[in-house]
Amino acid sequence: MDTEERNHVLIVEDDDNIRRFISINLTNNGFVVSEAAFGEQALQSFNANRPDVIVLDIMLPDSNGFEICRKIREQDPGVIIIFLTARGQDLDKINGLEIGADDYIVKPFNPLELVARIKAILRRTETALKPQRTILQSGPIRLDLNSNKMFKQDDIIELTPKEFLLMKTFLEHPDTALSRNELMNLVWGEDYIGDPKTVDVHVRKLREKIEEDASNPHWIETVWGLGYRFRKDG
Repeated sequence: MDTEERNHVLIVEDDDNIRRFISINLTNNGFVVSEAAFGEQALQSFNANRPDVIVLDIMLPDSNGFEICRKIREQDPGVIIIFLTARGQDLDKINGLEIGADDYIVKPFNPLELVARIKAILRRTETALKPQRTILQSGPIRLDLNSNKMFKQDDIIELTPKEFLLMKTFLEHPDTALSRNELMNLVWGEDYIGDPKTVDVHVRKLREKIEEDASNPHWIETVWGLGYRFRKDG
């Protein structure tokens, strides 16, 4: 994806001033923008226009961003979702990542930072998903880089964009101990400013999807005091 192709961003924020300020900055940077102030309105806009990115406030008048995120993820695991969270609400950040958000930004924030985050995540997603090899595989786990799909045996495993990139990184570095910081640089980018717990949350979600027993993982091993290692070919 390239912003010159006029990527579409849906802003879901009930504060009119914040929403319009974000919209103006995104429009000025070449994005197509839709706006919603309520959860139900956001779902209607999503179904009608299928945006590339959703900027989603957690606190909405008629619902909360977590529920909206769940409903959208059920329909489209591939759309990029960035949560807007209140300062210091670590639990909100973790909950958002748990249910499928790709990133979060803390209020109050500079709209230019949000624009930069969106551009960076789109750029990294496109670059990382461009196939150099068509298939990455280890045992029954197969990642198809052309279709952006993951399979375990013949079953499709639905992944969010960040989960896909994390899985791609593991398969490209089998039997290699990768630190949390290394994973953040490889998946989120060296310019990403975030909590290393973000990696832990995404690894936990991956384990729930690919392991027979997520509490006793076979594929994604914990390297204590460092990070994680993906076991090659079982």
